[in-house]
Amino acid sequence: MLFCDKYQNCHITCEPVSQMLRSVSRGCYLDKLGEMQVFVAAVKSGSFSAAGRQLELSPSTVSKLITRMESRLGARLLNRTTRTLSLTEGGQLYFRRCLDILQDIDAADDALSGLGQVPKGLLRINSSAGFARHQLLPVLPIFQARYPQIELELQLSGLSVDLIGERVDVAIRLGVLEDTSLVARKVGESQRIVCASPAYLAAQGTPERPADLLEHNCLRLSTSDAFNRWQFERDGQRETIDIGRGFRTDNVEALYQYALLGGGIVRLSSFMVGEALATGQLQPLLTEYRTDNQQIHALYGHRKYLAAKIRVFVDFLLETFTPQPPWD
Repeated sequence: MLFCDKYQNCHITCEPVSQMLRSVSRGCYLDKLGEMQVFVAAVKSGSFSAAGRQLELSPSTVSKLITRMESRLGARLLNRTTRTLSLTEGGQLYFRRCLDILQDIDAADDALSGLGQVPKGLLRINSSAGFARHQLLPVLPIFQARYPQIELELQLSGLSVDLIGERVDVAIRLGVLEDTSLVARKVGESQRIVCASPAYLAAQGTPERPADLLEHNCLRLSTSDAFNRWQFERDGQRETIDIGRGFRTDNVEALYQYALLGGGIVRLSSFMVGEALATGQLQPLLTEYRTDNQQIHALYGHRKYLAAKIRVFVDFLLETFTPQPPWD
């Protein structure tokens, strides 16, 4: 298996390694932590020469160290060719454990250095594009002004990511949580609202009951069948409408923009459409029916020592979005 691009962005502190390894070629003992850092550097850079440049070592020294690791462990970690490196099955397992250990060390250092000091360092945040566009981005300058020594990196994949493997510090997730191995802090709640532009309703009419939606152009998400099953409740009776036709896209923000342009009826979270509803750009529909709510959580990995930069960011989210969400 060739190296995945996600390992290229792993952030491992390697400054101490170059000093520890300068005398390796003369037979000096190298502790296991230093070996792990060399191994991780080789994996994420994809070659011994690139790892050597990063650690101020020769490629032959990096090769000898990893060979010595394999001899000590009694297992091959890397398959080598003249141009590429690839992880063996055992190497994949060992690489993940090395990342966990090095991350714990970084977290411990961050937590200790953050005591009584201004939180600092690179903070990687992963969020859905919709929540980031409408709620997170507008408040991030406030957070950065408060903590100028924290450098922000925002990822907008919105997909399930391996926080540990991809070195994401905080992920913001909507709806039901599937991964219970992470710490989850609820930072808000948002109701899904069915709405359309005045122009669309003037041209196509207004649905009076959920079943009428089947006669309208309802906007769908091509990447999620569950998103296209719209649930309604009234007088204790639940009804689900499967939206099977109409405009579709793989991006929720595109659905929002298309609804503003009069393209059809959309069901989106109130944190996205709240401002458009307040200004009249969109009009709520079927308001006598209850729709489902989405909980919003901040997720971060279990750590014995929580970095100050993560702690203050989660506190900022709670301060900003609870107890009363600004979109409501």
